[in-house]
Amino acid sequence: MGDLTNSDFYTKNQRNDSNHEGGFGCSIMELRSLMELRGPEAVVKIQDDYGGIEGLCQRLQTSPTEGLAGVVTDLDKRKEVFGQNLIPPKKPKTFLQLVWEALQDVTLIILEIAAMISLGLSFYQPPGEGSESCGTASAGAEDEGEAEAGWIEGAAILLSVACVVLVTAFNDWSKEKQFRGLQSRIEQEQKFQVVRGGQVIQLPVADIVVGDIAQVKYGDLLPADGILIQGNDLKIDESSLTGESDHVRKSADKDPMLLSGTHVMEGSGRMLVTAVGVNSQTGIIFTLLGAGGEEEEKKEKKVKKQDGAAAMEMQPLKSAEGGETDEKEKKKASGSKKEKSVLQGKLTKLAVQIGKAGLVMSAITVIILVLYFAIDNFVLQKRQWLPECTPVYIQYFVKFFIIGVTVLVVAVPEGLPLAVTISLAYSVKKMMKDNNLVRHLDACETMGNATAICSDKTGTLTTNRMTAVQCYVADVHYKEIPDPSSIPPKTLDTLVNAISLNSAYTTKILPPDKEGGLPKQVGNKTECGLLGLVRDLKRDYQTVRNQIPEEKLYKVYTFNSVRKSMSTIIKLPDGSFKMYSKGASEIILKKCTRIMNEVSEPRIFKPRDRDEMVKKVIEPMACDGLRTICVAYRDFPADPEPNWDDENNILTDLTAICVVGIEDPVRPEVPDAIRKCQRAGITVRMVTGDNINTARAIAIKCGIIQPGEDFLCIDGKEFNRRIRNEKGEVEQERIDKVWPKLRVLARSSPTDKHTLVKGIIDSTLVDQRQVVAVTGDGTNDGPALKKADVGFAMGIAGTDVAKEASDIILTDDNFSSIVKAVMWGRNVYDSISKFLQFQLTVNVVAVIVAFTGACITQDSPLKAVQMLWVNLIMDTFASLALATEPPTEALLMRKPYGRNKPLISSTMTKNILGHGVYQLTIIFTLLFVGEQIFDIDSGRNAPLHSPPSEHYTIIFNTFVMMQLFNEINARKIHGERNVFDGIFRNPIFCSIVLGTFAIQIVIVQFGGKPFSCSPLDLEKWMWCVFLGLGELVWGQVISTIPNSKLRFLKGAGQLTHKDEMPEEELNEDQEEIDHAERELRRGQILWFRGLNRIQTQIDVVNTFKSGTSFQGALRRQSSTTSQNQDVTNVSSPSHVSLSNALSSPTSTAAAPTGQC
Repeated sequence: MGDLTNSDFYTKNQRNDSNHEGGFGCSIMELRSLMELRGPEAVVKIQDDYGGIEGLCQRLQTSPTEGLAGVVTDLDKRKEVFGQNLIPPKKPKTFLQLVWEALQDVTLIILEIAAMISLGLSFYQPPGEGSESCGTASAGAEDEGEAEAGWIEGAAILLSVACVVLVTAFNDWSKEKQFRGLQSRIEQEQKFQVVRGGQVIQLPVADIVVGDIAQVKYGDLLPADGILIQGNDLKIDESSLTGESDHVRKSADKDPMLLSGTHVMEGSGRMLVTAVGVNSQTGIIFTLLGAGGEEEEKKEKKVKKQDGAAAMEMQPLKSAEGGETDEKEKKKASGSKKEKSVLQGKLTKLAVQIGKAGLVMSAITVIILVLYFAIDNFVLQKRQWLPECTPVYIQYFVKFFIIGVTVLVVAVPEGLPLAVTISLAYSVKKMMKDNNLVRHLDACETMGNATAICSDKTGTLTTNRMTAVQCYVADVHYKEIPDPSSIPPKTLDTLVNAISLNSAYTTKILPPDKEGGLPKQVGNKTECGLLGLVRDLKRDYQTVRNQIPEEKLYKVYTFNSVRKSMSTIIKLPDGSFKMYSKGASEIILKKCTRIMNEVSEPRIFKPRDRDEMVKKVIEPMACDGLRTICVAYRDFPADPEPNWDDENNILTDLTAICVVGIEDPVRPEVPDAIRKCQRAGITVRMVTGDNINTARAIAIKCGIIQPGEDFLCIDGKEFNRRIRNEKGEVEQERIDKVWPKLRVLARSSPTDKHTLVKGIIDSTLVDQRQVVAVTGDGTNDGPALKKADVGFAMGIAGTDVAKEASDIILTDDNFSSIVKAVMWGRNVYDSISKFLQFQLTVNVVAVIVAFTGACITQDSPLKAVQMLWVNLIMDTFASLALATEPPTEALLMRKPYGRNKPLISSTMTKNILGHGVYQLTIIFTLLFVGEQIFDIDSGRNAPLHSPPSEHYTIIFNTFVMMQLFNEINARKIHGERNVFDGIFRNPIFCSIVLGTFAIQIVIVQFGGKPFSCSPLDLEKWMWCVFLGLGELVWGQVISTIPNSKLRFLKGAGQLTHKDEMPEEELNEDQEEIDHAERELRRGQILWFRGLNRIQTQIDVVNTFKSGTSFQGALRRQSSTTSQNQDVTNVSSPSHVSLSNALSSPTSTAAAPTGQC
C-alpha cells in the first residue's frame, strides 16, 4: 500500500509509538506492516518474527482459547496504545455553511438584487423635486412626507429573504442531525461475537480492541483486521478491498490474514484481532481519502460505491459524511440504486414545470406593466423623457420588476422539497417506533407504492423458534418426541453425538431470561431445534462438546446454499475417522445406502425404500408444515486417509440415523398482516429454501394461499424449467407466464430469488410497473435485496451483508412491521398530495391576482412583502402542518397508486379549480368594488410612495384568511366530507394554524408601511374571517359535485387528462402491454407527466381568464399556447395506448425531443 510515506501522519495519532508497545511485545507499526502481507509470506513472517500465532498471542498478552480477561484498565490501555475501533467522522456542515447554501437559490438571489436596487434608489433624491414634468411619477408622493419611507419595502424584502433562508438552513441542519442520530443508532446495533474470559459475548463493534479473540461465522462482515487462529472451510469475499470477485479460502497454515470490511461467505473460525479503526486496512484507505480533502471526495464517492461493505461496519465512515452524502447518495440513488423514488421524480418535474410557468407569467407581468406605463406616459400624455426624471422612472421600473419577481416567487413552490423532506424525516423518526430502521430515506415512500412483497418464511412469517415435534428413528415414526427408553441405546448415543458435534459450537440453548419463559436460542435456529431434541431425550449436548472441543474437530464442511447440508469429521482414538452429516431430508437420504433399524444395526436402504419413506414419513411431516432434517453418519478407515477435498466421494454411502420434523410456528400476528396487505392490493409471495409441502402448509396457515384459488406453488427446479429456454437462458416472456399466479417458491436458491424479483420488476404484463419489496436475512439474499425497490433486512437474524444491501432494517424481524412501513409510505405520498393541493390553489390564485391586478391597475394588489409572507405560510408552515399527519388504517383500504398515476388526481384538480374560482371571485370583487362595499377610499392606482390603503389591506387579509381555512380543507384529498376528522390527533397542525392566525393579526394591525398594511377595525376583521370561513362551506359544495360530471374539466383544452387512462381502474386485470409506455424510458415518462401537469396548470389559468374575460389575459393566452404547442405534440401520445406507435418511427423519435 506504500503507506509508509504516511507513517509520519500516523505517528501523530500514536503518541505511544516511541515507547514501543506500552508494555506489549509489538508496536502498532509492526502490526500494521504485518497486515500488509498476504498468503504464505505472512505465515513465514509470523513464524519467523513471533514464533507462530501462539507467540503473537503471548506478545499481545492474550490467550487463543480464553481471550482477554476483560479488565477495564487493560482494555483502556489497549485502546490508548493501538487505537479504538472507529474512524473519526468528518465534521458536519456548520449552520453558516448551510445558510450560505440556502442563499444559492436563484429566486432568492433575484429578489435580493431587486431589493438592493430598490433600496439604493430610495435613498437617491431626484434633483427636480416635485417638478410636475415627471407626471404621475411624483404625484402624491410628498403629501405624507413618506418619501423617506421608500427604503422600507426593500428592507422588508431582504428581511423576509433572511427568514426563508434561516428556515431552510435550520431544516437542513436538523435533517443532518437526524441522519447522524440514525447512523449512530445503526452503529450501536452492530454487534460482534468475541471471547473474553473464556465466555463468548456479543460486543458493540466499537468496543473491540487489539488482542481480542473474535469468532467469525458465515454472513459476518469483519469489524477489524486479524489473523486466523483456527478455521473451518472459511471463504472470504474480499472484493470490497481488492476488487477480486472470487472468494478467497483462508486457513491458519496457508493464508491466515483476515481484513476488515470483507465478508465471510462460508465457514467459521476464530481470529486474533491485530489492527482496529484507522490502523485497519479499510481504515488506512479511508484516512488516506480523508487526508486528501476536497478533491479526494470524488474518490471517496467511488469507494462508497464499490465499498458499501466497509461502510456499514466502519459505520462512522458513513456518518462521517453525514447529511451531505445522504443528499448526494439520494440524488445518486434516484438514478443508480434502482430508478428509485417515484415521488421524487414526479415532484422534481412538477416543480420545474410550475417554475417555468411562473417565469413566463412574471416576465409577461413586467413587460405589460412597463409597456402600459410607457404608452400611458410618453404616447398618450406625450411627455418628454427628462434627464432629471430618470431616477423617478427607474424607481417605477424597479417597482414593476419587484412585482414580477414576487409573481415568480409565489409561483415557484420552494415548499415542495421542504414538504418532502419534513414528511420523510417525520415518518422515518416515527417508523423507528414501529420497528423499521430506515437506511435510505426514499425507501419509506417507495414502500407506499409496493405492489408485491417477496418474503422469506423462516423468521419473518414464522417465529424462528424451532422445536422438534416428530421424529422417525429405529424404523418407528413417532408423532411426538419419544421417551428415551424406547430408543435403542446405541442409536440414541450415535444420534446425540451426531447432533451435538455436527453443529456450530456457537449455537447454544441458554436458560430463559425471565422465570417461566422459553429457553433462549442462540445461533442457528434449526440447530437449536435439534439441540432441543437432545435435551428432550434427557441428554446434555454440552458434555459431548466438552469431550471433543472445537479445536479437535478434524474437518468441517459448513452449511451453504449449494450443499444444503453440514458435515463434521472427527478422528477416533484408533486413528479411524467418523463423519456426521445433517441436512435437508431429501438431499441426505439420496446419499444414504443404509439406515439404522430397531436393534441399532445398519440395514440396506434401496431407492425403493427411500421412495416409500418419502411417501410415508417425509410428506406427511411436510404437510403438517414441518421442516424435515435427516441425520446420518459414515465411518472411514485410518489408512489410507481419504481425500477430504473430493467432497462428492466423501458425502456418499451414508447411514441414516433418523429424520426429525422441526416445527417453526407461524407468528400469531402474521395472518392478519397478510390479510391487510391483500386488501391493500399487495400480493404476498413466499420464497423459501424449505421443502414444497412444508412451504405450502405454512402458506395456507398464513393466508398467502386460500383454498380454491388459482395459484402456483412450485419449487426452484420447476421454476427454472419454466423460465429458461433450451440454452438455459432466462426469458422474460417465460417469467411473465409464471409470476402473476406464483404464490410459493420452495427449495429456491438465492439466484432464483434474484431472478424472480428481477423478472417481476422488468415485467411489462401489467400497465403499472410492479414495485417489489423483498425481505431477506442471509448473506445469499444480498443480490435480491439490492435489486428490489425496497429491501428489508432482518435486524435480529439478519447477517451484516444482508443489512448492508437493504433499505430498511426490521428491528423485530416481524412481517407485520412491513405493513406498518406500507402505511407510512402511503402516508408520505398522501401528505405530499395534501400539500400540493393546498400549494397549487394558492399558487394559481396568487399568480392570477398579481398578474391581472398588475395588468389592469398597474400595481399588484398583493405587495412583494405580503407575497413573501403568503409564501412563507404556504410553503414552510403548510408543509410542516400537512406533512406531519399521522397515518390511519384507512390508508390500507385502497390499491397502490403505482408508478404512472399522476400526482394530482381528478379529485384534487376539482378541489384546486373549485377553491381557485371561489378565491378569485372574492378577491376580484373586493379589488374592483370593495371600496363601495366597505365605503372606504379606493387603493387602486396609488402613486409611488403613497401610504398603505385599507382597501388593499382588506384584500390581503381576506386572501390569507381563505388560505388558512383552505388548509383545513386540504387535509382530505379523496373527497371525504369531514375535513375535521382526526384534527386533534395532529397538534402540530392545530398550533400552526392558530399561530399563523395570530401573526396575521400582528402584521395587519402593526405591520404598517413595511407590510403595506393599514390597521382594520373589528367589523372589517369579522368580514375577512367570514369570507375565509366561506372556504369550508364551499369545500362541501365542491365535494358534492361528482367527478363524473366534470368531464368538461378534461375537455377544457386539457388534451392530456382525458387519456389519464380511467379504464385502468375498471380493468386492472386486463393484461395489455402499452408499447408506447415501454418504449419511453421512465425518466421521459416522468418528464411527460410533468409537462402535462404544467399544461393543466396553464389551462386552468387560461380557463379562469377566459371566464373572467380580461383583455390583458387574452393576449397572454395565445403566447402560452404557442409556447406549449411543440410540447403538446410530444406529450399527448405518451399516455395513449398506441400499440402502433412502434410501427411509425416518428412518434418514438419524437419522444426524446421532450427532454432537450
